[in-house]
Amino acid sequence: MTDEIRDADGCEDFESLEESGLHDPADTPGETAETEVLTDEEAAQFAEDAEEAPAEADAPDAAEKALAEANDKYMRLFAEFDNFRKRTAKEKSETYQDAVAKTVLELLPAVDSFERAMESPCTDEAYRSGMEKIYQQMTAILAKLGVEEIPALNEPFDPKVHNAIRQIEDENFGESTVCEVYQKGYRLGDRIVRCAMVSVAN
Repeated sequence: MTDEIRDADGCEDFESLEESGLHDPADTPGETAETEVLTDEEAAQFAEDAEEAPAEADAPDAAEKALAEANDKYMRLFAEFDNFRKRTAKEKSETYQDAVAKTVLELLPAVDSFERAMESPCTDEAYRSGMEKIYQQMTAILAKLGVEEIPALNEPFDPKVHNAIRQIEDENFGESTVCEVYQKGYRLGDRIVRCAMVSVAN
């Protein structure tokens, strides 16, 4: 101990210890090796990145699933629109047919009157010719609209298009045959505008 140098407080002189090789710098207070410590934010980010890693691995499957769902929605929407288009076109056509049928039904009494007038005896040929021309114009308009006369005379009775108001016995006609027409019937395509008023034999 005679060779050791102590300071006034009884502590060894660090410089002398260093010179003598007895002092290890690693034991010096405040000079310990630094250890990296993560903050709370860094730890949370690390955990989030770890959770997202598997999700990124499943990204192709998720994209395919989303594409399939989008395609399914598109096909459903296309089918709904196609049905709407067809339904609208049908309703438009039916509305037009209804309007034409109602208009024709109101004009038919005038057509009937012209037919009865031409069946009556007339000595004025000019007058008769004028009446025939007007009647031809009216029937031409009906034909242009798609209106057709329903066959009746000598045709088998059909309750769908014939309105029987009388039944008679007549050997000149077959059974359930229209033998007389009181009022002509008309149809517009598949729509019956007015049934023919007839007499049925046998």
